[in-house]
Amino acid sequence: MGDFSQIREHMDVVGADGVHLGTVDKVEGERIKLTKADSGSHGDHHHYIAKGLVAAVDGDTVRLSANADNAALLEEEQDGKPLSDNDGD
Repeated sequence: MGDFSQIREHMDVVGADGVHLGTVDKVEGERIKLTKADSGSHGDHHHYIAKGLVAAVDGDTVRLSANADNAALLEEEQDGKPLSDNDGD
């Protein structure tokens, strides 16, 4: 796992495949809070990535252990629920 303490705002978040997933807004507890602009159709609020998905921190890039498509499926809402639980909201 990457050094979570090195993550700071405005860093790029990319999947293991190098595809951009988001931009760090800030770190909150054990999760990365992504900017609202990276929340797709949920652009009115932030999405989160769990610490456990971080594989490495390289310069200004947070690299995840999952490909971007898979990591997007693992994004969480603020309350910790998976995005799929809130699709109808």
